[in-house]
Amino acid sequence: MLKELLGFGQSRRLAAELHAGLVARAREPVFFRDLAVADTIDGRFDMVTLHAWLLLARLNELGMRDVAQSLVDTLFTGFDESVRELGVGDIGAGHRVKKIADAFYGRLQAYAAADDDAAMAAALLRNIYRARSDCESNADVLAGYVRSAQAHLAREPLAFGCVDFGPLPLG
Repeated sequence: MLKELLGFGQSRRLAAELHAGLVARAREPVFFRDLAVADTIDGRFDMVTLHAWLLLARLNELGMRDVAQSLVDTLFTGFDESVRELGVGDIGAGHRVKKIADAFYGRLQAYAAADDDAAMAAALLRNIYRARSDCESNADVLAGYVRSAQAHLAREPLAFGCVDFGPLPLG
């Protein structure tokens, strides 16, 4: 039913609105300041990817696959633009974006496979914190945030273009 309401152009507009909310949340200082996510290109990519996974999972649950695909397209357009802004030329950009895609989809699979808080914390520790043992408690807090965000997104009317991941984690 929702598919009939959303044409291709509307799916793209909705995806762009959801993307803006996703990126705004992924850039929240609490992740970098309080939870020790590296404030680097890699760290910011990791936070965008984590929030993209949360949002894509919910869109797919709602049967909003066209919007989910448009969101992925929007994300990768942004990744490509970021690579080019770093001065990577056309030939190198394709190679870099392929590596980004591998990392993106690998993380999506790791988070989807995490079936409890401990498994989610382990996936976050491995992917976001690069297995740093001094970040285990941060990964635990972030795993709790993920579960809270999932519950919050389950109540969100995403078809209106607003995305609210719920309360920010306390570091």
